[in-house]
Amino acid sequence: MKHLPIILMLGLFLVTCGKNSNPFLTKWDNPFQIPPFDKIEMDHYMPAFEKGIEQEKEEIETIINNTEAPDFENTIVALEKSGELLRKVSGVFYNLKAANTNEKMNEMAKILAPMLSKHNDEIALNEKLFQRIKTVYENNKKEDLNTEEMTVLEKYYKDFVRSGALLSNIDKERIKEINSELSTLTLQFGDNVLEETNRFELKLTDEADLAGLPENVITMGKEAAQEKGYENAWVYTIQRTSLYPFLTYSERRDLREKLFKGYTLKGDNNDELDNKELIKKILKLRQEKAKMLGYESHAHYALENTMAKSPERVNELLMKIWEPSLKKAKAEAYDMQKMIYNEGQNFKLMPWDWWYYAEKIKKEKYGLDEALLSEYFQMENVRQGAFDLATKLWGITFKPIENVNLYHKDVEAFEVIDADGKHLAVFMTDYYPRSSKEGGAWMDAWIKQSNIRNHEVRPIVYNVGNFAKPSGGKPSLLTFDQVTTLFHEFGHGLHGMLSQCEFPRVSGTSVPRDFVEFPSQIMENWAGDPEYIKVYAKHYQTGEPVPDELLEKLEKAGTFNQGFITVEYMAAALLDMAYHTQTNFDDLDVNKFEKNVLNELGLIDEIVVRYRSTYFNHIFSGGYSAGYYSYIWSGVLDTDGYEAFKETGDIYNQKVAKLYRENVLEKGGSEDAMDLFVKFRGREPEPTALLKKRGLN
Repeated sequence: MKHLPIILMLGLFLVTCGKNSNPFLTKWDNPFQIPPFDKIEMDHYMPAFEKGIEQEKEEIETIINNTEAPDFENTIVALEKSGELLRKVSGVFYNLKAANTNEKMNEMAKILAPMLSKHNDEIALNEKLFQRIKTVYENNKKEDLNTEEMTVLEKYYKDFVRSGALLSNIDKERIKEINSELSTLTLQFGDNVLEETNRFELKLTDEADLAGLPENVITMGKEAAQEKGYENAWVYTIQRTSLYPFLTYSERRDLREKLFKGYTLKGDNNDELDNKELIKKILKLRQEKAKMLGYESHAHYALENTMAKSPERVNELLMKIWEPSLKKAKAEAYDMQKMIYNEGQNFKLMPWDWWYYAEKIKKEKYGLDEALLSEYFQMENVRQGAFDLATKLWGITFKPIENVNLYHKDVEAFEVIDADGKHLAVFMTDYYPRSSKEGGAWMDAWIKQSNIRNHEVRPIVYNVGNFAKPSGGKPSLLTFDQVTTLFHEFGHGLHGMLSQCEFPRVSGTSVPRDFVEFPSQIMENWAGDPEYIKVYAKHYQTGEPVPDELLEKLEKAGTFNQGFITVEYMAAALLDMAYHTQTNFDDLDVNKFEKNVLNELGLIDEIVVRYRSTYFNHIFSGGYSAGYYSYIWSGVLDTDGYEAFKETGDIYNQKVAKLYRENVLEKGGSEDAMDLFVKFRGREPEPTALLKKRGLN
């Protein structure tokens, strides 16, 4: 095997694993099919991947060599059943690589990227297989296919065409090369960002440097220093759970600047972790592939199967929101500059000042103290609030699973039970930061839901966050922004857990990118609704509910800083579209291009784009290239969708909840996304509620 020498050099010894020694080659003998994390070792992955690839190849050959005329059952259903072992090992490996990685895993991923890319291309560009799919597609009217079956068939046909099935053999080989290169480059981009994030630290040794920091932020810095082996020191990092509190409260402007620049220069330090050349290579390859497949740009290719359909329609929506957002952001910057002058200072407001003065103005204008508010948002209470909301809407409950070995001590598992007592899913939460975990928050599945020809598989879903750990004798206390993040990811989780599709190809979150954020973002509306906050927000010491006075302040401050929040995000979405609608990258200077795009938009100097190019993981390492706009597109859907509840006068309205569950959460991508929204809402979405919610109307 050609990978053997490399693996041996890495110390990842391939062993001949019998069915009793490699957990991936045996049935997971527990009630919920939870991966046996305590039995999985690094040596198990590569043999399982290789066996999985071998098995799927054999399954594909069986389909191709079937002497019966191609039909939906012997071609499409057979394809959906294939690759089970490969999905099994991939699900564990890549979820752990994101949430609890190590150096060996990162090195193995570099070997696997081209290996799996090659395998996937061999399937996607298999002429005989495509001809069978094409025959079924062209003869679909001869079969009595239901809506989901027809959707799955169309997706297979279009996927093969979009993968290059209609190209010449020479072009197919070039597509394979491009896919292999991209798999390696995008992986390297993400690894560089993670390593850069873990490498930077602001080490303080003088108590005077802590001026303005609340007790919990000081304690966080102390414990971070102790973890690194530093005595009499405090450490702050560019992990957001450390970065944002420091920027919000530190009176030391010079230290705020140092930490902020450490964050915004990730991947842009002209060293071994610099991402600028990787970006150029990624963009050139994406454009080459799009052109070969007949598309004007990568954006046109990427948007074909979305709700938006085209970059022109995306930009039209973005610019409608950009102009009022920028106007409001300028007004917010003016208020901050005025405060600076009123304090007797004469410096110009800069990006590292924004969080600090936003907090001061919020306190002055609304009397809202985020640190005080966070005392009512203990992580466990907020999580239970998310669980209780699901109970109120659909009767589902969450029961802790005891005596199960999970992949880290911070992870907890729950059985999800439907109102009728039926098992729905397993749900895991992993909320605290560590160096082995990527930044941000996300949802994924160890096992996806399916029910192919009544062979039911219920999902195992997990949510990951990077919230502040319990420290100084206090539990994990969340900011309100983190509260909405927890509810957001739980919404993704519900989309996976409540799925009732037959085929994994369309189950759960397998929906267009600009629809996938709808089920997550709609949950944020309940998280911030004064009526529901009272249900879950309890003081971590007294257990008293959050007082009405504090809730009133939170509600009044609801549109505060929304100019900044929206502009910061929109600038990133527009930068993404600008990159991916370009067609020539030969002379690309990443920093110059980024600067020109933002200058043309009129982005003010006081605000930095949410993700600068060199650490824009969503588009250069994740799956959101030409798709970062999806959050605002889904924002229109989620605010309009929540209005369906509010219009009834009951935010738990059972009729609306049933419509939402049956037409969105259970359907996955089994029908057209717009059709599903219309079935739920009764009409197409309108942006009025979004503009009102953000105070942009």
